[in-house]
Amino acid sequence: MNLQTYRSLDATDLAELIRKKEMTPKELVLLSFQQLERVNPELNAVTSHRKERVLAEVERFQAMDQPLGGVPMLLKNISQTVQGEKMTAGSKLLQSNVSEQDSNLVKRLRESGILMLGHTNAPEFGLKNISEPELHGPTRNPWNKRYSPGGSSGGSAAAVASGIVPIAGASDGGGSIRIPASFTGLFGLKPTRGRTPVGPGTGRQWQGAAIDFAVSRSVRDSATMLDLLQTIQPEAAFQTPLFQGYYRDERRKGWDKPLRVAVSMESPVGTPVSEDARLAVRKTTKWLEDNGHEVEEVTPEIDGKDLMRNYYLMNCGEMSAVILTLEKALGRPLSEKDMEIETWLLNQAGKSVTAAEFTMSLAAWDTAAAKMADFHKAYDFYITPATAFIAPDVGELTHSKESKEKLLDEFERGNKQELIYEMFLPSLTYTPFTQLANLTGQPAMSVPVYVSDQGMPLGIQVMASKGREDLLLRLAFQMEQSELWEGMNENPYFEG
Repeated sequence: MNLQTYRSLDATDLAELIRKKEMTPKELVLLSFQQLERVNPELNAVTSHRKERVLAEVERFQAMDQPLGGVPMLLKNISQTVQGEKMTAGSKLLQSNVSEQDSNLVKRLRESGILMLGHTNAPEFGLKNISEPELHGPTRNPWNKRYSPGGSSGGSAAAVASGIVPIAGASDGGGSIRIPASFTGLFGLKPTRGRTPVGPGTGRQWQGAAIDFAVSRSVRDSATMLDLLQTIQPEAAFQTPLFQGYYRDERRKGWDKPLRVAVSMESPVGTPVSEDARLAVRKTTKWLEDNGHEVEEVTPEIDGKDLMRNYYLMNCGEMSAVILTLEKALGRPLSEKDMEIETWLLNQAGKSVTAAEFTMSLAAWDTAAAKMADFHKAYDFYITPATAFIAPDVGELTHSKESKEKLLDEFERGNKQELIYEMFLPSLTYTPFTQLANLTGQPAMSVPVYVSDQGMPLGIQVMASKGREDLLLRLAFQMEQSELWEGMNENPYFEG
């Protein structure tokens, strides 16, 4: 098999070749490293690899009837730990950190026969919707290296979109699977809260906002991955009932009656929405109506700005806890010189958050979840743009030295929580739609349906009620088989 053929196949195809003994896992691993060495110097998608170790593991690989057995995969450089391998979380503070154990998600991947090649780039502690950490440098978009692939799972998205691997580990605490998927022409599913393994040691994952999963080229790869990863952990803070059946079988199912779909193209925080994003939604709306479904333009009665402020308040508290833990481990106080400006200011703001404020912010999440549960009594799906614009330029959302100094000065004198909102507003303007599903716990997906005049992809987001990934995947399978799908059609790494 040559590289061009390797890049054209998804994980399901590759696993089938292994089962038929037409390819070996070792041959696939070597092809993936060949592609990595070809494109990573330009893209900076992968921050570390374990080539020698995975080649040793391949020699011990035993073929079993596993749907993705023997397939190479990369992991996100946040939370998806591999024993004995570096895990930096994009932070200078952790640049020498070596994981003591596999995460529970990685253990499940090993049990499934998946071969883990290394880790992908991500912003410091996953706090941004771009992947440009000071420690590792920026990741670039395979569609056009001028642009960012987004974040925080930007390295994983770039690795899949450039053909290094067909599927990669990702996580989503505010859109970090769906945003990069939108910016790179991939399929990105955020599962229901509690669906996939957590820990050990991190059972709440941003109070339930964050979840580990993957980004993929094909819908069936994500469906199969969800079959492999769905779990109920007795020790987990959040659990959701197991799906009875196989998610990958949703591709064979239709609808008993026309769908009722709610659509909105307006930013929930009042920021601009590009014509590209609106065209992506209109294209989807026409496809739905042409297929006999009912579409209504309607928005849930949720105060988006208030919800975002409650989201950032959680970020503040979580980062203060992380920094306090690191200070204890390092035996010294930390300063703004030890971390990036956003991390430092979130940490400082978190110190002033009261227990009452933190509790009230989580109550606001629950109120939004109740409103969305009522909303979905009337509508099967809620569709918005996945992102309000195509990807930003690399460096566009990174603070200059002057802007950092201004932020620090204003922070000492102003309302800390309001300044946090204003600090993130430029990036939020690109991605105002995704956070809702994280705070309510609902499943949501980004589907590649549009390519702009600049040749850059943009996805639409589809949300369903809690526990209904099956419905999302059924719809995604139908979209994938239609003229609506625009995944990676113009990607130069797949053309050449």
